[in-house]
Parts: sequence; structure tokens; C-alpha cells
Amino acid sequence: MPTALITGASSGLGAEYARRLAARGADVVLVARDGAALNALAVDIRSRFGVHVEVIVADLLDAGARAAVEDRLRATEAPIEVLVNNAGFGLPLDFERNDIEAEAAHLALHVEVPMRLMHAALEGMCARGRGRILNIASVAAFIPRSTYGAAKGWLVSFSRWANARYAPRGVTVTAVCPGFTHTDFHRRMGLEAGAEGVPAGLWLNAPFVVDASLRDAARGRAVSIPSLRYRLLVALTRVVPPTIAARVGEQGR
Repeated sequence: MPTALITGASSGLGAEYARRLAARGADVVLVARDGAALNALAVDIRSRFGVHVEVIVADLLDAGARAAVEDRLRATEAPIEVLVNNAGFGLPLDFERNDIEAEAAHLALHVEVPMRLMHAALEGMCARGRGRILNIASVAAFIPRSTYGAAKGWLVSFSRWANARYAPRGVTVTAVCPGFTHTDFHRRMGLEAGAEGVPAGLWLNAPFVVDASLRDAARGRAVSIPSLRYRLLVALTRVVPPTIAARVGEQGR
């Protein structure tokens, strides 16, 4: 069976990827800072799906802790064939008021960390002639939205290049770009449910996002935008003036 490594696996989309991949028969390696949540998820996945589950408790912004994850990605025993770069967090849109160290950590987790993990995974995947990498980005990559949109824009651009570069060698790279999705992402920013300023019709649910993105990755697509409503929204951003696109990016938290 293939083995998948998922970062940010303790909750939200990360946990959903772990469950959906395990349901398809994949062994999973769960990575996050919250050891208690990871171990609880591991017990649930083992009991429900009967697959092998590994847990790596790591703060990916710590070089020493991240090295353990990079070593697992390079391992030749039970090699990683699916990498899901999902770890991340959000900040208020008021860049000028945000702590600059928090912004630097935000940039590192959304750009440097997935770059390093992809680099660790790619050599082995290419040598074996198979592998899938899913980089969890956002529709914010296409809509000006402070440093979050800028970081996700890098992830989309690099994924497009990497998919064209490595797909002929059997390794696909897909940037997953969901819109607002019901997870605990906003709660961790201190926002209670209903306080996000997002119209009800724009919300997606995590199982839908994960299933749609896995289908797109299987088709070798460089970019996956789950749901027609968000594909239309992204298409509109290509034709409206930048000032209007920026105002759209100010919606929601």
C-alpha cells in the first residue's frame, strides 16, 4: 500500500486528508505540533481503516524538528508516495499592525517549509518513478489578500512549474486552492463561528474539498480549485481591475 505524509494533520483539512487517504488503503504519517490530537486521530484511523499510522510531533518552523520530517521523506523503507503540505495559519489582514516576527513565521510556514519538504521528497519519488505532492494553497492566491495571498501565490506558481517539470518522471504536483472551508482555521485566529464575515453561500466543507483535490491530483492537474463557484470567481479576477480584485480580497477574515 502507498504511504502518505500529511502536515498540519491534527485538525481541519489535514485530518480530513488523513482519513480520506486511509479510507483508500494508504498508510499515513501524521505531522503536527499537537501530539495529543495526533495520537487521538491515529487511534481513530487505525480502528476504522486498519492501516499503519505513524505520528511525528514536530514544529515545522524549528529546524531540528523539521529535520525528522525531512528524513522520513527521504527514507527508502515504506517510502512516502503522497506528500500533503497542509500546515499553516492565518493572520489579520492589517499588515501594518501585525507583529513582524509573526509575519516572518507565517511566510516561512507557507513558503519555506513546503519548499524544503518537497525538496526532501522529490529525489526519491523521481527515482521510483511515482509520487504525488499536494500543496494546500487557496483562492487567495489569485485575489490580493495581504501576505496570505502572496504566500499562496508563490505556492501555486511553484506547483505549476514543478508539475510540468516532474510529471514526465511520474511525479505530479498539485496546488489545491479552496475557498472558505468549514474547519477550525478561523477559530484558531480567535474568530467564533459566524463571525468570519463570509456569506453562507461561499462556504465549502472539508470532505468535498479533499475528495475534489484528490481527483484532480490523480488526473495530473497542476491547480485544483474545488467547486464551480470559486472557479468562476477566480476567472472573474482575471478581467476586473486590480482595485476591485483587492476589495474582493478584503471580504471575510
